[in-house]
Amino acid sequence: MGIKIYADSACDLPLSFFRENQVELIPLTVYVKEKAYEDLVEINPKEVFRAIRSGVNTKTSQPSPQHFEKQFTALAESKDSGIYIAFSSRLSGTYQTAMMIRNQVKDTYPDLDLTIIDTKCASIGYGLIVKAAADLWKSGADKDAIIRDIEFRSTHMEHIFTVADLDFLARGGRLSKASAFLGGLLNIKPILDVEDGKLIPIEKIRGRKKLLQRMLDMMEERGVDLEHQLIGICHGDDEAAAEEMKQLIQERFGTKEFLINSIGSVIGSHAGPGTLSVFFLNQLP
Repeated sequence: MGIKIYADSACDLPLSFFRENQVELIPLTVYVKEKAYEDLVEINPKEVFRAIRSGVNTKTSQPSPQHFEKQFTALAESKDSGIYIAFSSRLSGTYQTAMMIRNQVKDTYPDLDLTIIDTKCASIGYGLIVKAAADLWKSGADKDAIIRDIEFRSTHMEHIFTVADLDFLARGGRLSKASAFLGGLLNIKPILDVEDGKLIPIEKIRGRKKLLQRMLDMMEERGVDLEHQLIGICHGDDEAAAEEMKQLIQERFGTKEFLINSIGSVIGSHAGPGTLSVFFLNQLP
């Protein structure tokens, strides 16, 4: 009996990762001009950011129950064991829907062996957990060892990020419209993190140089052995900003390994172009 690993597109890993590592993709849905697309499968982040910059409103939704039912039924019929590593339940209903559909499938297939884990993480923070699980699976680790690693990393993953345009957070209800307007006038940028799965604004910084230095300070305050960690960097269609952050981290901490990718269509629709984020562990396994 084998092990199958599932993850959804909010982990912000490229489609090639899923194909190369045999991780089963569960795509969220992105709406552009009211037309629905399966994230990563039918639309990519660059297309979504292009639409946003042209003034098109985008929105997102969790995967369809039918998609979960198809995937989980196939798992039950294969007699394999499964682990679904899920996007934070505080940011999406994806985890709750997966739990509901798993229970429904078990009514027909009582022997379904599927563990669903709420990472309470997002973007590449979530993606780093998925990558580590895939690496363990390829090394021959058993299901219990993979689950332990997922749960540890989920508990100790740090998210630090900022956005270029506060209006996007205001539209999503993460920031008052008055604060967004004032912040734009004063060139004030927020620093946010994910706490217990929920998006939390923690500081406001004026000026880009100070902003990046404060993000580095927070990495130093919260991280451990950053030189030897795989650090995640995600950008909102701004590769130059990601490269700048990589160089700053290398200079300060001596870090050698990075996982860098664009923020995906789903999170990008809410955070907007120009978002910059870093992800790392505050304890090592």
